[in-house]
Amino acid sequence: MFKTTDLYDKYLEGLQVAAPLFRDFGGKVCFSGQIVTLKALEDNTYLKASFETNGAGKVLVVDGAASMRCAMMGDVMAALGASNGWEGVVINGCIRDSADVAKVNIGVKALGTIPRKTVKRDQGVMDIPLRFADVVFKPGEYLYADEDGIVLSKEKIA
Repeated sequence: MFKTTDLYDKYLEGLQVAAPLFRDFGGKVCFSGQIVTLKALEDNTYLKASFETNGAGKVLVVDGAASMRCAMMGDVMAALGASNGWEGVVINGCIRDSADVAKVNIGVKALGTIPRKTVKRDQGVMDIPLRFADVVFKPGEYLYADEDGIVLSKEKIA
């Protein structure tokens, strides 16, 4: 088990530290893994497709452009990700069904909650660098998250 504070103290400026924008919603508060990225605005088609694949050792980072108009994920999607081994998801946007998401064994960080679901338009872009929360999330690099925040590393450190 790691602590982001200890990782920061050990590696200092070798790590990126995300701005403290996110709330914890999942059943796992402490999670880490190799970054897989998705950019999608108010459409979770690609999020679902990602969670249908083997996510062992991976964290999905979703840039929903900080939209507060609809939820990118709910309890059914969280359960799908957990059942396929995903360690967690970080969403620059909202989720829904938060009480039920909290019962699922997956890490979930998001900006907030809203009841409205997305519209399925089959739109999104996978595996590109994403810039939000004062950091750049790069596919293949590593994310470490706990109750104190998120740190990013170019290589696996814990």
